[in-house]
Amino acid sequence: MSVQWFPGHMHLTRQAIAERVKSIDVVIEMLDARLPGSSANPLLGELTKKRPSLKVLNKQDLADPERTALWLAHYNAQPGTRAIPLDAGVVAPARALIAACRELAPNRGGMVKPLRVLICGIPNVGKSTLINTLVGKRSAKTGDEAGVTRTEQRLVLADDFYLYDTPGMLWPRIIVPQSGFHLAASGAVGRNAYDDQEVALELLDNLKLAYPALLLARYGFGLTAEALAQAPAEELLEAIGRQRGALVSGGRVDAQKAAELVIGDFRATLMGRITLETPEQYLQWLRAGQAADAQRRQERLQERRPPRGPRRR
Repeated sequence: MSVQWFPGHMHLTRQAIAERVKSIDVVIEMLDARLPGSSANPLLGELTKKRPSLKVLNKQDLADPERTALWLAHYNAQPGTRAIPLDAGVVAPARALIAACRELAPNRGGMVKPLRVLICGIPNVGKSTLINTLVGKRSAKTGDEAGVTRTEQRLVLADDFYLYDTPGMLWPRIIVPQSGFHLAASGAVGRNAYDDQEVALELLDNLKLAYPALLLARYGFGLTAEALAQAPAEELLEAIGRQRGALVSGGRVDAQKAAELVIGDFRATLMGRITLETPEQYLQWLRAGQAADAQRRQERLQERRPPRGPRRR
């Protein structure tokens, strides 16, 4: 899946984070609990790797709780890292991240050494909603489109707790193809960056194996779980289009409309609580993506090298 999604303001955000992190004690990275690996920005990881990290698995109320537990264990096993699940709209869990940050930086606190925290994440991960919950008023813009916050903000959550908010930032190139589809399905990238039908087909291929009961409960299909696992995603998409009335002249299915329905159902949790990846799956995809990327770089390097002439004696 080829996606171009690195607009100018995200380049500026990268520069701002690189400068800000020099004076930061803890980095909060907000992740989408439905796709924790895919929503972890490797560029942010590189910029902030020398700081203690709090991974916030946001939108936990939309995710599969069993898979959320796997991801929490995965991140909590890493040095200098803590992870907590969160629904950004609930006040009490949101306050828990302040305590988690203090645990990660026990030597900071008080007016002499206030705790300085940077919060970052990909677009549309719920960061602005969380900040509004923390401060108790609408201080940050929110929206369901990627890239709402465009400038850095400093918020005082306590006399000795400063929170620096930054615009959502993606990275220039995906090396894990599955991540591109998952990010598109979640709404983390703008609609002009992906093909709805491709994303819906990948989503159906994932769900028919991982969540067959939820898929059958939502759409029926008249299939057993075993038959569903073998059914081509194209046939499933067509069946959904007919069931939901996504038709054009001649009774043909409007594949674009059917794809939009599938993606919309996923985002609205109408299929149920779903997490698109486990830690084990994501690490396998990442290793494969890194190997393929290294191979591409090697091939490009070979292409740039001038042909070697005959040896002189």
